[in-house]
Amino acid sequence: MKLLKTIPLFLVLVLVPGSVQAKAKKSYKLPAVFNQSRYVYVEAVAGQEFDPRLGPEDIQAIADVDKALGDWNRYVRTISREQADLIFVVRKGHLLTAKVGVQVGSRTQGVPNRPANGPLPGDGVADSGDVGSPDDLLEVYLPNPDDAHGTLLWQRTLADGLNAPQLALFKQLKDEVERTYPIQTTSKASKP
Repeated sequence: MKLLKTIPLFLVLVLVPGSVQAKAKKSYKLPAVFNQSRYVYVEAVAGQEFDPRLGPEDIQAIADVDKALGDWNRYVRTISREQADLIFVVRKGHLLTAKVGVQVGSRTQGVPNRPANGPLPGDGVADSGDVGSPDDLLEVYLPNPDDAHGTLLWQRTLADGLNAPQLALFKQLKDEVERTYPIQTTSKASKP
């Protein structure tokens, strides 16, 4: 009877540490390119800063992250995407946005093959929509000419994470970069 009680205890003692060890994850380390990069570019998921399709929230998020990068003074911001070592991509959270417009041509007489008071070329209704997460998004990419943004290096989402002045998502990235790759300051030798 003692043997029957000892076997389950033995199995628990042998198997549990093995399963706990198997579940242990490797610690994540921010890629070294964050320490080696110098030039950065900021854009939105939907396009670059002056893209007319961008909403005002995304344009503001680009400006806020760009300003935060300037205040951080770790990287040099560039206006040319092609010169960037890292690309910061932002998107303000939204569940649904829609744009609807009506385009109407002029109603001139003498248009051939037009039914009386019917539509003209150029008449119509234009619409577009966008569905996404309600959380703000900040991503950092390593540029790659064969890909829209490049290779994803870092990504976080957070409700109101790109709201100024806190920019909580940017602060998370900044803290992680500084913790992983602190800037080395040269110490001055003390004079005797």
